[in-house]
Amino acid sequence: MTDENRWVLPRGTAGADGWELAVTAAHPGWQHTALRVADLTGTDSRTVEAGPWEHIVVPLSGGVHVTAHAPDGQVHEAELDGRADVFAGPTDVAYVPAGSRITVRAGGGGAARVAVAGALAPGGGSRAFRRIPAADVPVERRGAGSASREVRNFGTPAVLEAEAIIACEVVTPAGNWSSWPPHKHDAERPGEETALEEIYYFETRSVDDRCTDPVGYQRVHASAADRPIDVLAEVRTGDVVLVPYGWHGPSAAAPDAHLYYLNVMAGPGPERAWLICDDPAHARVRETWADQPFDPRLPLALPATEPPTPPAAGKAR
Repeated sequence: MTDENRWVLPRGTAGADGWELAVTAAHPGWQHTALRVADLTGTDSRTVEAGPWEHIVVPLSGGVHVTAHAPDGQVHEAELDGRADVFAGPTDVAYVPAGSRITVRAGGGGAARVAVAGALAPGGGSRAFRRIPAADVPVERRGAGSASREVRNFGTPAVLEAEAIIACEVVTPAGNWSSWPPHKHDAERPGEETALEEIYYFETRSVDDRCTDPVGYQRVHASAADRPIDVLAEVRTGDVVLVPYGWHGPSAAAPDAHLYYLNVMAGPGPERAWLICDDPAHARVRETWADQPFDPRLPLALPATEPPTPPAAGKAR
């Protein structure tokens, strides 16, 4: 089995139980994180029996109704307004503690695409059900120049009280790189690095209607000789790259397509923190950001359908 076959899941190749995508601990070599994605219409619904896993429900497009049956018999419900698509801006999300039975359906009987991100929760469901409004999601400017990207931190430790899960969204404008410089989080070094599995779920969006195959690229390579990994994946909407360990980055947006990804992270260590180590071959790139402008296209809040953009006079197509 090649590394791409093991760690790259093209859309439609990893579904189960009615989910288009179902990354769980059943995947060989995977232990701490999960992600399910489905399209919902009308009264159609999907259910997750969470067991020892906590979850965050993330509308990718459309609104989503969430029902969570807790082990103590309480029933929690939340209407998530959602958004037109992932490029339209942040969304409200719902945190569901471990031990719950989660049911999701499209809000108002319409249509929605939903992601349910999970992490193995060592505390067994000690946190409270919570809805986080889109207005409360911090939007971070990260990088500069061609490494400018937008990070929506709805599920990071500073924003969400959870047991293990760390989740956020990243939007990279066409032509830019994110997850740069390459970095890793695959060792427990107190105060310096945390060991975290990571899921990258991708969507792409053409800058205009001349691009009929919007793509991006994801790189993962080994940080230690005893844990080899070598991935260079071309990704499209609905594709997933799993990062069990190793240096990862860049996540590269093609010049004619914007790139979105949902990150889900968790690990075996006692600290819920995103502590990373930069690849020393490229770490100096951070020093250049102070002298570069931040990409003025960000924050990238695009309408649901983007009209074609004609090329400027004298510019090559």
